[in-house]
Amino acid sequence: MIGKSAVRLGVAILCLCAGATGAVAQERIKIAVGGQRGVGETFSPEIGQKAGIFRKHGLELEVFYTDSSGETMQTIISRSAQIGVATGLAGTMGSFSKGAPVRVIGASFTGGSQLYWYVRADSPIRSVRDAEGKTVSYSSTGSSVHAAVLALMKYSAVNMKPTPTGSSPVTFAAVLSGQVDVGWAGAPFGIEAMEKGQIRSVWKANAVPELDQQTIRVMIANSEDLKVKGDVYARFLAGYEETLTWAYSTPDGLKAYAEWAGLSEGSAKRALDEFLPRAALEPRRIIGIEQALDDAVAFKFTASRLSAAQVEELIQIPQAPHPR
Repeated sequence: MIGKSAVRLGVAILCLCAGATGAVAQERIKIAVGGQRGVGETFSPEIGQKAGIFRKHGLELEVFYTDSSGETMQTIISRSAQIGVATGLAGTMGSFSKGAPVRVIGASFTGGSQLYWYVRADSPIRSVRDAEGKTVSYSSTGSSVHAAVLALMKYSAVNMKPTPTGSSPVTFAAVLSGQVDVGWAGAPFGIEAMEKGQIRSVWKANAVPELDQQTIRVMIANSEDLKVKGDVYARFLAGYEETLTWAYSTPDGLKAYAEWAGLSEGSAKRALDEFLPRAALEPRRIIGIEQALDDAVAFKFTASRLSAAQVEELIQIPQAPHPR
C-alpha cells in the first residue's frame, strides 16, 4: 500500500516536471533562407539552431533553403515561413511598393565584399573592361546579384549581357562548360575551386563604390505576423546576433561554420576574413538607403521613389527583447 507521503512526493515531482516543461517550451518558427545552402552569410540560423543558441531565446527554428530571393519573398507573402533571410533590398522595395505585406526586420549583408564574379582559369577576361559584350550572370530578377550587375554596368559604362543563371552551383557548371562567360558567386562558394586554380575572380560587387556603402540584402517578415508576434522577431534577432559573435570569436563557432560551408577550417577562416567580415553581417545596421531608393527606380524595381513615410513603414527592426 502506498503511503500518503509517497503520493505527495509523486505529485510534487509531477508538478516540478510540468513546470520545467513550461520553462523550456519553445516557439517553433520557419526560416526561409535565400539561395544555396553553404553560400554567403546565411549560416547563422542553421548553426545557431544546432548549437542551441536560439533555444536560449525560446525559439526552435525549422530552416529551409530556397532557390532565389523571389521564392523567399513568396514564402513570406504566403506566410509559409515567418522569416526570410537574404532577400535583395531593391527587390524587397519593389514588392513593398506593389502592396506586398513584407517588412524588413534586419540586415543580412552590407557592402560588396561577399559577391564576386569569376571566369574559367583559361579565360581572356581579366577585368570589367574585358566583359564588353560578354554574358555576365546573376541569380534571379530582383536579387542583390541582379542589382549589382546593373549597378556595375551603369558605373563602368561597359555593355554586358546580364544573364540569369540561378544558384551558385548551377552557375559554376555553366561557366566551366562555356555556356556563360562570367559567373557569379557568393563566398564561401568557389573558394576551394579558386585555390585549386579552376576559376579566377575578376571583380567583386565593391567594384561599384556605392555598393560598398549599402545594405544589399535584408531579412524580412510578413507585416501581419510582425504585428501579432513582435517579441518572436526580437528574440530571433537576438539569437542571430549571438550566433554571429560565437561563429567569429570561438574555435567551435569556426568549426560549425566550416562544416556548414563544406570547407576546411583554413578555407573557412579565409572566407570569413576576406569575403564575410563580421561588420558586414551586423543585422541592426542598414545603410545607404537613399542610394538604394534611387537604384530601385533606375533599375525599374519600383515605379517611383518610396517616400520617407513608406521607408519608415517598410523597415521595422525589432528592439532588443527583455531578458527572459
